[in-house]
Amino acid sequence: MNRNRPPSPLVPLAVLALLALSGCGGHGQSSAAGPSSVEPATATRTPEESTEAPSPNGAAVDPCALVTKQEAEKLAGTALDPATPVRETCTYTGPVTGPTAQVEIFVGDGAKKYLDIERDLGHTLRPLAGIGDEAYAEDEAVFLRRSDRWVSIRLVRLNDPAENRTPLQELARKVATRI
Repeated sequence: MNRNRPPSPLVPLAVLALLALSGCGGHGQSSAAGPSSVEPATATRTPEESTEAPSPNGAAVDPCALVTKQEAEKLAGTALDPATPVRETCTYTGPVTGPTAQVEIFVGDGAKKYLDIERDLGHTLRPLAGIGDEAYAEDEAVFLRRSDRWVSIRLVRLNDPAENRTPLQELARKVATRI
């Protein structure tokens, strides 16, 4: 005897649940995109993704030109990968084989916002005399302003932050002359 029974009402619910979950996991990426679709970041700039931050006087500042790879490596105390520019930022990262090191340069509103967040969090900011029109330092970063343009330089290392104080200040002094 061959009986046909109707499909369970749970089958359509299970299909809907799977579809809903597959739409939530991508964080803006296509769920069909695999690892092979991700291209490594390069220092090549396209007009749409210029790293130059415009200024009121029409001049622009390239964050990767403010701190050279050699200066970033000196600050980090290790070899770093080539710069990765994204809009008003530039990042030099340590190789995946280590040691842990990263130098980040922010120009414009992002640099000012970073300073504002540090203040809001109650972090200790030391004023730095003779650097730009205004400058501050904390354990892992320096912030400087010349005219109406802000720049911040952040160093990530696994060492005593006191060791980074003088090198960060020296680099901030150089960068202030390039803005």
